[in-house]
Amino acid sequence: MGRLFGTDGVRGIANTELDGALAYNLGRAGAFVLTKECSHAPRILVGCDTRISADMLESALVAGICSVGAHAVIADIVPTPAVAYLIRKYGLDAGVVISASHNPVEYNGIKFFNKDGYKLADELENEIEELLFNGLKGIPSPIGKDLGTKSLAEHALDDYIDFLTSTTSAKLNGIKVAIDCANGAAYKAAPIALLNLGAEVSIIHNEPNGNNINDNCGSTHMEDLCEFVKETGADIGFAFDGDADRCLAVDENGVLIDGDKILAICGLDMKNKGKLKNDTLVGTVMTNLGLIKMGKANGIKTEQTAVGDRYVLEKMLKNGYNLGGEQSGHIIFLDHNTTGDGVLSAIQVLTVLKESGKKASELASVMQVMPQVLLNARVRNDNKNAYLEDIVIKEAIHLLEEKYENNGRVLIRTSGTEPLIRVMIEGTDIKKMTKDAETLKLLIEKRLQ
Repeated sequence: MGRLFGTDGVRGIANTELDGALAYNLGRAGAFVLTKECSHAPRILVGCDTRISADMLESALVAGICSVGAHAVIADIVPTPAVAYLIRKYGLDAGVVISASHNPVEYNGIKFFNKDGYKLADELENEIEELLFNGLKGIPSPIGKDLGTKSLAEHALDDYIDFLTSTTSAKLNGIKVAIDCANGAAYKAAPIALLNLGAEVSIIHNEPNGNNINDNCGSTHMEDLCEFVKETGADIGFAFDGDADRCLAVDENGVLIDGDKILAICGLDMKNKGKLKNDTLVGTVMTNLGLIKMGKANGIKTEQTAVGDRYVLEKMLKNGYNLGGEQSGHIIFLDHNTTGDGVLSAIQVLTVLKESGKKASELASVMQVMPQVLLNARVRNDNKNAYLEDIVIKEAIHLLEEKYENNGRVLIRTSGTEPLIRVMIEGTDIKKMTKDAETLKLLIEKRLQ
């Protein structure tokens, strides 16, 4: 059996790849591994996004948690970063989020957090997987009074909103903000937090019905927000993904401000205030060269990791950095939270906007984006890594790398959550890059589907 955990927990189509039985077993194994050192009956926070499959999976997961004698504390619909924060605030022993983030509604996922609010290291995920693959041998099944129970964290959303508003001293009065909540987990937290800070807020896609999460909206579909910002005369717009751990922005002209530009805006502001630890930003191999050039021009170093906010966080913790993130909008402000937090990111950008008195387009102009083409080759899930061995594909990639080595770069990687191989070319000639990327994409699909 292949590895269950991807770059962000266990993902799959709900009720087939990720069914109730797997959720129950993950609840048992995860609760056991994360709390086996506890000298008390452990308590585990459980949150979810707005997907229709959340009820089914939550019921199974909670049953698994309770079956090993742990207590499940239900936060209901809250952003993923809310769970990371509330574990620490409530002094709980672990946390679980039921969400497939930016993926379509038919998908769902289960991701764990430890008692400090951090996503699990590979070693702990491997330990959980080993228990699953070995039939859960060694996991206790208590009876009677030693079984776990379920309770409700009644103030979870309010406590998270209070935390968000505490991360800035700025008052946002006079700023018009447009937000796209992706019909997801931020549909209450984002507008309430921004209104509490004094902003004038216009909202789209904040009426979840269980089936419309990420449906042509949110941070993976920015078109609506770009138009909405211009229609409402907003000073800036923000779009979240389904579980609100990522955020992208739009300036007053409807022009995209991606994760790299958010890092540039906030990183430069923190550097100027003496708050950017070691004068260093952490990005990934997908980080645009424009961010690196901006950093060099302003005395800011940029370090890179593999794609995935967990790897960004690992480097930040190892080297004492406090700001990092991804082009896709996972931004980690480690002084405030232990994971990417979309609403928190929006508040930090708004703080810079308010304090600087500049327009969003002016703030974003600090970084000049180097053109990139990113295409997804859809392949069989069990073939995602076969491009590393396929002679024809390897030769095609090698030729492209030689072609762009002096004025750009080529990056091929697999998606951690979907049956995709991502083809990225960065350079100066967008037409040539698009043609080359499309040719390689079609080759990969032909040979690996």
